[in-house]
Amino acid sequence: MKPRVVAFWLALTPLGAVAAAASSSVQPWTPPGVSSDLFESHPAFDPRTGELYFVRSSKSFSGWRMLHSHCDGTRWSDPLPAAFAAPGAEADPWFTPDGRSVYYISTRATGSIKSKDLDIWRADRGADGHWKTPVRLPAPVNSEEAEWFPRLAPDGWLYFGSNRPGGLGKNDIWRARETESGAWVVENAGPAINTAGDEYEPLPSPDGGRLILMADGGLYQSRLGLQGWLPRRKLGPEVNVNGSEIGALFSPSGKTLLFARDTGEPKSGEFFVWHIDGQEAWPPQCGAATTTASARIE
Repeated sequence: MKPRVVAFWLALTPLGAVAAAASSSVQPWTPPGVSSDLFESHPAFDPRTGELYFVRSSKSFSGWRMLHSHCDGTRWSDPLPAAFAAPGAEADPWFTPDGRSVYYISTRATGSIKSKDLDIWRADRGADGHWKTPVRLPAPVNSEEAEWFPRLAPDGWLYFGSNRPGGLGKNDIWRARETESGAWVVENAGPAINTAGDEYEPLPSPDGGRLILMADGGLYQSRLGLQGWLPRRKLGPEVNVNGSEIGALFSPSGKTLLFARDTGEPKSGEFFVWHIDGQEAWPPQCGAATTTASARIE
Protein backbone atom coordinates (compact mmCIF):
# COMPACT_ATOMS: atom_id res chain seq x y z
CA MET A 1 0.00 0.00 0.00
CA LYS A 2 1.19 3.49 -0.82
CA PRO A 3 2.01 5.84 2.09
CA ARG A 4 -0.55 8.40 0.88
CA VAL A 5 -3.40 5.92 1.31
CA VAL A 6 -2.07 4.79 4.66
CA ALA A 7 -2.24 8.35 5.92
CA PHE A 8 -5.92 8.61 5.07
CA TRP A 9 -6.96 5.18 6.34
CA LEU A 10 -5.03 5.52 9.61
CA ALA A 11 -2.31 3.02 8.82
CA LEU A 12 -4.17 -0.02 7.51
CA THR A 13 -2.49 -3.36 8.22
CA PRO A 14 -3.61 -6.69 6.68
CA LEU A 15 -5.26 -9.02 9.16
CA GLY A 16 -4.49 -12.20 7.25
CA ALA A 17 -8.16 -13.11 6.84
CA VAL A 18 -9.03 -16.22 4.86
CA ALA A 19 -9.40 -15.30 1.20
CA ALA A 20 -12.60 -16.12 -0.62
CA ALA A 21 -12.29 -17.23 -4.22
CA ALA A 22 -12.88 -14.54 -6.83
CA SER A 23 -14.16 -16.59 -9.74
CA SER A 24 -14.38 -13.86 -12.37
CA SER A 25 -11.92 -11.38 -13.79
CA VAL A 26 -11.17 -7.90 -12.51
CA GLN A 27 -10.59 -5.30 -15.22
CA PRO A 28 -9.65 -1.60 -15.26
CA TRP A 29 -12.42 0.89 -16.05
CA THR A 30 -10.79 4.09 -17.27
CA PRO A 31 -13.33 6.10 -19.31
CA PRO A 32 -11.95 9.18 -21.08
CA GLY A 33 -13.16 12.35 -19.43
CA VAL A 34 -13.23 10.71 -15.99
CA SER A 35 -9.91 8.92 -15.60
CA SER A 36 -7.04 11.32 -14.94
CA ASP A 37 -3.59 11.49 -13.37
CA LEU A 38 -5.29 12.37 -10.08
CA PHE A 39 -7.05 10.00 -7.67
CA GLU A 40 -10.59 8.96 -8.72
CA SER A 41 -12.66 6.90 -6.30
CA HIS A 42 -16.12 6.29 -4.76
CA PRO A 43 -18.31 6.12 -7.88
CA ALA A 44 -22.10 6.49 -7.89
CA PHE A 45 -24.60 6.61 -10.79
CA ASP A 46 -27.68 8.82 -10.56
CA PRO A 47 -30.59 6.43 -11.33
CA ARG A 48 -32.66 9.21 -12.92
CA THR A 49 -30.10 11.02 -15.08
CA GLY A 50 -27.43 8.37 -15.61
CA GLU A 51 -24.79 10.85 -14.51
CA LEU A 52 -21.64 9.51 -12.90
CA TYR A 53 -20.72 11.02 -9.55
CA PHE A 54 -17.32 10.30 -8.04
CA VAL A 55 -14.62 11.69 -5.78
CA ARG A 56 -11.46 13.22 -7.19
CA SER A 57 -8.57 14.06 -4.92
CA SER A 58 -4.89 14.75 -5.20
CA LYS A 59 -2.36 12.00 -5.78
CA SER A 60 -1.75 12.11 -2.03
CA PHE A 61 -5.49 11.35 -1.51
CA SER A 62 -6.28 14.73 0.00
CA GLY A 63 -8.67 17.53 -0.92
CA TRP A 64 -11.65 15.26 -1.64
CA ARG A 65 -14.30 16.78 -3.87
CA MET A 66 -17.46 15.29 -5.38
CA LEU A 67 -17.73 15.73 -9.14
CA HIS A 68 -20.24 14.58 -11.72
CA SER A 69 -20.07 13.85 -15.42
CA HIS A 70 -22.67 13.01 -18.07
CA CYS A 71 -22.43 11.08 -21.32
CA ASP A 72 -22.54 13.57 -24.19
CA GLY A 73 -23.01 10.80 -26.75
CA THR A 74 -19.33 10.24 -27.47
CA ARG A 75 -17.56 10.53 -24.11
CA TRP A 76 -18.05 11.42 -20.47
CA SER A 77 -18.08 15.18 -20.09
CA ASP A 78 -15.44 17.10 -18.20
CA PRO A 79 -16.39 16.69 -14.53
CA LEU A 80 -18.01 19.54 -12.63
CA PRO A 81 -18.80 20.01 -8.92
CA ALA A 82 -22.04 18.45 -7.71
CA ALA A 83 -24.99 20.85 -7.56
CA PHE A 84 -25.29 20.28 -3.81
CA ALA A 85 -21.57 20.73 -3.12
CA ALA A 86 -20.27 23.18 -0.53
CA PRO A 87 -16.87 24.41 0.72
CA GLY A 88 -14.80 21.89 2.62
CA ALA A 89 -14.13 18.20 2.10
CA GLU A 90 -16.96 16.10 0.60
CA ALA A 91 -17.00 12.48 -0.51
CA ASP A 92 -18.74 9.08 -0.63
CA PRO A 93 -21.91 9.83 -2.67
CA TRP A 94 -24.63 7.16 -2.78
CA PHE A 95 -28.05 7.38 -4.44
CA THR A 96 -31.19 5.65 -3.28
CA PRO A 97 -32.46 3.24 -5.98
CA ASP A 98 -35.38 5.56 -6.82
CA GLY A 99 -33.03 8.54 -7.24
CA ARG A 100 -34.95 10.66 -4.76
CA SER A 101 -32.07 11.11 -2.32
CA VAL A 102 -28.29 11.12 -2.23
CA TYR A 103 -26.25 10.46 0.92
CA TYR A 104 -22.67 11.64 1.33
CA ILE A 105 -20.16 12.90 3.88
CA SER A 106 -19.16 16.52 4.24
CA THR A 107 -17.43 19.09 6.40
CA ARG A 108 -19.74 21.78 4.99
CA ALA A 109 -20.88 22.82 8.47
CA THR A 110 -17.37 24.10 9.19
CA GLY A 111 -15.71 24.26 5.79
CA SER A 112 -12.89 22.23 7.30
CA ILE A 113 -10.66 19.97 5.22
CA LYS A 114 -9.88 17.78 8.24
CA SER A 115 -11.49 14.34 8.13
CA LYS A 116 -12.39 14.44 11.84
CA ASP A 117 -15.18 16.90 10.99
CA LEU A 118 -16.89 14.69 8.40
CA ASP A 119 -20.62 14.13 9.00
CA ILE A 120 -23.36 12.35 7.07
CA TRP A 121 -25.62 14.57 4.94
CA ARG A 122 -28.57 13.88 2.67
CA ALA A 123 -29.93 15.86 -0.27
CA ASP A 124 -33.45 15.20 -1.53
CA ARG A 125 -34.71 15.84 -5.05
CA GLY A 126 -37.62 18.20 -5.48
CA ALA A 127 -40.63 17.72 -7.76
CA ASP A 128 -38.86 19.86 -10.35
CA GLY A 129 -35.92 17.45 -10.44
CA HIS A 130 -33.53 19.84 -8.75
CA TRP A 131 -31.73 19.09 -5.51
CA LYS A 132 -33.04 20.73 -2.35
CA THR A 133 -30.77 22.16 0.34
CA PRO A 134 -28.89 19.25 1.95
CA VAL A 135 -29.57 18.39 5.58
CA ARG A 136 -27.18 17.04 8.17
CA LEU A 137 -28.45 13.86 9.79
CA PRO A 138 -28.98 14.36 13.53
CA ALA A 139 -27.29 12.74 16.50
CA PRO A 140 -26.82 9.92 17.28
CA VAL A 141 -26.22 9.18 13.58
CA ASN A 142 -23.54 11.85 13.50
CA SER A 143 -21.14 12.09 16.40
CA GLU A 144 -18.17 14.16 17.55
CA GLU A 145 -15.95 11.84 15.50
CA ALA A 146 -15.75 11.16 11.76
CA GLU A 147 -18.47 9.30 9.88
CA TRP A 148 -17.77 7.51 6.59
CA PHE A 149 -19.53 5.99 3.60
CA PRO A 150 -23.30 6.09 4.37
CA ARG A 151 -25.17 3.33 2.52
CA LEU A 152 -28.86 2.46 2.93
CA ALA A 153 -29.78 -1.24 2.98
CA PRO A 154 -33.08 -2.52 1.51
CA ASP A 155 -34.39 -3.23 5.03
CA GLY A 156 -34.06 0.44 6.05
CA TRP A 157 -30.84 0.29 8.06
CA LEU A 158 -28.34 3.02 7.17
CA TYR A 159 -24.83 1.53 7.38
CA PHE A 160 -21.76 3.70 7.85
CA GLY A 161 -18.28 3.73 9.34
CA SER A 162 -17.24 5.74 12.38
CA ASN A 163 -14.46 5.92 14.95
CA ARG A 164 -16.90 6.99 17.66
CA PRO A 165 -16.50 5.57 21.19
CA GLY A 166 -18.15 2.29 22.13
CA GLY A 167 -17.00 0.16 19.23
CA LEU A 168 -15.14 -3.13 19.17
CA GLY A 169 -11.86 -1.64 18.02
CA LYS A 170 -10.73 1.45 16.16
CA ASN A 171 -13.04 2.50 13.33
CA ASP A 172 -16.11 0.26 13.25
CA ILE A 173 -19.14 -0.34 11.04
CA TRP A 174 -22.37 0.98 12.57
CA ARG A 175 -25.98 1.14 11.44
CA ALA A 176 -28.85 3.54 12.14
CA ARG A 177 -32.60 3.49 11.65
CA GLU A 178 -35.21 6.23 11.94
CA THR A 179 -38.19 5.23 14.08
CA GLU A 180 -41.83 6.14 13.45
CA SER A 181 -41.49 8.95 15.99
CA GLY A 182 -38.65 10.49 14.00
CA ALA A 183 -35.94 9.53 16.49
CA TRP A 184 -32.87 7.62 15.35
CA VAL A 185 -31.44 4.49 16.91
CA VAL A 186 -27.83 3.48 16.28
CA GLU A 187 -26.11 0.16 16.93
CA ASN A 188 -22.77 -1.49 16.24
CA ALA A 189 -22.84 -3.95 13.32
CA GLY A 190 -21.35 -6.60 15.60
CA PRO A 191 -18.32 -8.91 15.90
CA ALA A 192 -18.95 -10.76 12.64
CA ILE A 193 -18.17 -7.48 10.87
CA ASN A 194 -15.98 -5.53 13.28
CA THR A 195 -12.63 -6.42 14.83
CA ALA A 196 -10.04 -4.78 17.05
CA GLY A 197 -8.66 -3.19 13.89
CA ASP A 198 -10.19 -0.71 11.46
CA GLU A 199 -13.38 -1.06 9.43
CA TYR A 200 -14.43 1.91 7.30
CA GLU A 201 -16.85 1.35 4.42
CA PRO A 202 -19.98 -0.88 4.43
CA LEU A 203 -21.87 -1.64 1.21
CA PRO A 204 -25.09 -3.69 1.41
CA SER A 205 -25.98 -5.54 -1.78
CA PRO A 206 -29.15 -4.54 -3.68
CA ASP A 207 -30.97 -7.61 -2.34
CA GLY A 208 -29.65 -7.10 1.20
CA GLY A 209 -28.06 -10.54 1.37
CA ARG A 210 -24.42 -9.48 1.26
CA LEU A 211 -22.26 -6.80 2.81
CA ILE A 212 -19.01 -5.64 1.21
CA LEU A 213 -16.77 -3.76 3.60
CA MET A 214 -13.46 -2.00 3.32
CA ALA A 215 -11.29 -2.80 6.32
CA ASP A 216 -7.65 -3.46 7.16
CA GLY A 217 -6.12 -4.99 4.04
CA GLY A 218 -8.79 -4.28 1.44
CA LEU A 219 -12.31 -5.54 0.69
CA TYR A 220 -14.21 -8.24 2.60
CA GLN A 221 -17.65 -9.82 2.27
CA SER A 222 -20.21 -11.06 4.77
CA ARG A 223 -23.43 -12.90 3.99
CA LEU A 224 -26.68 -12.54 5.88
CA GLY A 225 -27.66 -15.60 7.91
CA LEU A 226 -30.75 -16.42 9.93
CA GLN A 227 -29.30 -14.71 13.02
CA GLY A 228 -27.60 -11.78 11.30
CA TRP A 229 -24.33 -11.23 9.49
CA LEU A 230 -22.01 -14.22 9.20
CA PRO A 231 -18.26 -13.85 9.84
CA ARG A 232 -16.67 -11.83 7.09
CA ARG A 233 -14.24 -13.31 4.55
CA LYS A 234 -11.61 -11.45 2.60
CA LEU A 235 -12.19 -11.24 -1.14
CA GLY A 236 -9.60 -12.97 -3.31
CA PRO A 237 -6.32 -11.75 -4.79
CA GLU A 238 -7.92 -10.61 -8.03
CA VAL A 239 -9.78 -7.96 -6.04
CA ASN A 240 -7.31 -7.31 -3.23
CA VAL A 241 -4.04 -6.62 -5.01
CA ASN A 242 -2.35 -4.25 -2.56
CA GLY A 243 -4.90 -3.53 0.19
CA SER A 244 -5.76 -0.04 -1.08
CA GLU A 245 -9.13 -1.08 -2.58
CA ILE A 246 -11.87 1.38 -1.58
CA GLY A 247 -15.21 2.92 -2.50
CA ALA A 248 -17.12 -0.13 -3.76
CA LEU A 249 -20.41 0.12 -5.70
CA PHE A 250 -22.72 -2.71 -6.74
CA SER A 251 -24.50 -2.68 -10.08
CA PRO A 252 -28.32 -2.62 -9.69
CA SER A 253 -28.39 -6.39 -10.26
CA GLY A 254 -25.67 -7.06 -7.70
CA LYS A 255 -23.71 -9.08 -10.29
CA THR A 256 -20.89 -6.55 -10.71
CA LEU A 257 -18.74 -4.52 -8.32
CA LEU A 258 -16.97 -1.27 -9.20
CA PHE A 259 -14.24 -0.01 -6.88
CA ALA A 260 -11.04 2.05 -6.82
CA ARG A 261 -7.44 1.04 -6.21
CA ASP A 262 -4.25 3.01 -5.71
CA THR A 263 -2.18 2.02 -8.74
CA GLY A 264 0.73 4.33 -7.95
CA GLU A 265 2.46 6.51 -10.50
CA PRO A 266 1.75 7.75 -13.03
CA LYS A 267 -2.03 7.74 -12.48
CA SER A 268 -2.60 7.13 -8.78
CA GLY A 269 -6.18 6.01 -7.99
CA GLU A 270 -8.10 4.24 -10.77
CA PHE A 271 -11.41 2.41 -11.13
CA PHE A 272 -11.66 -1.37 -11.52
CA VAL A 273 -14.68 -3.53 -12.26
CA TRP A 274 -15.22 -7.07 -10.98
CA HIS A 275 -17.75 -9.12 -12.93
CA ILE A 276 -18.86 -11.48 -10.18
CA ASP A 277 -21.47 -13.35 -12.20
CA GLY A 278 -20.85 -13.19 -15.94
CA GLN A 279 -19.96 -10.30 -18.22
CA GLU A 280 -22.76 -7.92 -17.34
CA ALA A 281 -22.92 -4.75 -19.48
CA TRP A 282 -22.11 -2.48 -16.56
CA PRO A 283 -20.77 0.12 -15.76
CA PRO A 284 -22.60 2.07 -18.45
CA GLN A 285 -20.47 2.70 -21.52
CA CYS A 286 -20.43 6.10 -23.17
CA GLY A 287 -19.73 6.25 -26.90
CA ALA A 288 -18.17 3.59 -29.07
CA ALA A 289 -14.83 3.44 -27.29
CA THR A 290 -14.30 0.42 -25.09
CA THR A 291 -13.32 1.59 -21.61
CA THR A 292 -12.96 -1.79 -19.95
CA ALA A 293 -9.81 -3.68 -20.79
CA SER A 294 -10.19 -7.29 -21.80
CA ALA A 295 -7.00 -8.40 -20.09
CA ARG A 296 -7.37 -10.10 -16.76
CA ILE A 297 -5.65 -8.41 -13.84
CA GLU A 298 -3.35 -10.81 -12.05
